[in-house]
Amino acid sequence: MPHTKDKLPDALYGAAQVRELDARLIAAGTPGFELMQRAAHATWRALVRQWPSANELTVLAGHGNNAGDGYLVAAMAQRAGLLVRVLAVGDPRQLQGDAASAHAEALAHGVAIQGWSAHSELRGVILDALLGTGLNGEVREPYATAINAINASGLPVAAVDIPSGLCADTGRALGVAVCADLTVTFIGLKPGLFTGDAADHVGALVFNDLQAPAETYRDIPVRAQRLNAANLPRLAPRAPTSHKGRFGHVLLIGGDHGFGGAILLSTEMALRSGAGMVSLATRPEHVAASLTRVPEAMVLGTSSANQLMGLLEKVSTLVVGPGLGQASWGRALLSAAANAALPQVWDADALNLLASDFVQLPKDCVITPHPGEAARLLGISTAEVQADRPAAALALSKKYTAVVVLKGAGTLIAHPDGRLALCHQGHPAMATAGLGDVLAGLTGALLAQGMDGFDAACLAVWLHANAGRQQGKFGRGLAASDLIPAIRQLLEEQAPCLK
Repeated sequence: MPHTKDKLPDALYGAAQVRELDARLIAAGTPGFELMQRAAHATWRALVRQWPSANELTVLAGHGNNAGDGYLVAAMAQRAGLLVRVLAVGDPRQLQGDAASAHAEALAHGVAIQGWSAHSELRGVILDALLGTGLNGEVREPYATAINAINASGLPVAAVDIPSGLCADTGRALGVAVCADLTVTFIGLKPGLFTGDAADHVGALVFNDLQAPAETYRDIPVRAQRLNAANLPRLAPRAPTSHKGRFGHVLLIGGDHGFGGAILLSTEMALRSGAGMVSLATRPEHVAASLTRVPEAMVLGTSSANQLMGLLEKVSTLVVGPGLGQASWGRALLSAAANAALPQVWDADALNLLASDFVQLPKDCVITPHPGEAARLLGISTAEVQADRPAAALALSKKYTAVVVLKGAGTLIAHPDGRLALCHQGHPAMATAGLGDVLAGLTGALLAQGMDGFDAACLAVWLHANAGRQQGKFGRGLAASDLIPAIRQLLEEQAPCLK
């Protein structure tokens, strides 16, 4: 996950929107070359902070404004006494406007500029000033070879605005992309810095608004909101006279033969995140183990859907799918849940059965697919989902009129009205079974306590990701159940039970 070096804004803008912001600044009286100088100064300051003892800089420059930033950084490094070279992958004679002026300034300061070739030696800190945010097709030669050379160098790498080859809107690596240790981005944050392949390419992220006043951003719609501790929805404090009946009754349905642990993880998480009452409908063979693991839950051994009917009239929220299976038992229980007019969270095999058109999704649902499940629901490939995760999340939300949590690096939460939130926290140690079951139980408990679907999903995803980040510091071997006490603690820090 990108590590943020400075405080970042919440708003995320598409590449075209950032170009519009840039054009507004120029129209308001800031010359384009001055904006380029500000970007170069921000990049140079970040470089010095990141590598204070660096004494050599190699800039790989393309042929657009991204290259112009690179030429100006080269001039600054030259003035500071570093050994500086620019390897021009794009022909400097094709530079125009502000980028051409930046090239002239680098020459005036004595910067050594030479054409790049596959045999060019890379030394010191590498500055990627090859391709900017306008890239929307696969990286072509000679840029692909240059990017591969950067990645193979083993040297520290900084990227100007976005790592070359990474799509600013989707986070997809367009064939090949620079793997940076530091990215310095400008004017507006882009979704592609936080989702898709971004975590493998962005490194530490620094943002500079280039002194854009607040009115510059007026009337520019936000593409997505980045979740952080300051903008999260919150549960209200509890009154001293509170009782369990005021905080919802969650019924969790799942745990077919061979999958009993999944629904137990969801159940324990629902209990530990504040639901007033928790019931579990699972295979009769799993009742004893369930009561041993979670004695606070009311466990119903369920052989047929008929046994659920009375309980469905008493509960306020459903979580369906963890360990459900796709055999007749799971299908019957899912049918019963689908006919209940209750807020619901559907996960795992509930989504696989939904994709097969076995049932219709009821109203007021949150669905939590991973990319493979999302692909089945949309009738496309997993690669197509990952190629444009924001579009896939929004498409699912519109198709099913539901809040969608598209899991994965840079989890996205989409609402049918077009709202999109993004959570970039997390840890690679979270790549293990059962974490989705924990998330489903957490989301259901927040729904039961009165949150609407979008708010519950946003808060659940953030708590889940940050608990994973905390526990991930201990390294490999993270178990899904490790997150449960960490989430409980984070929830209390974020929304104290008492005023």
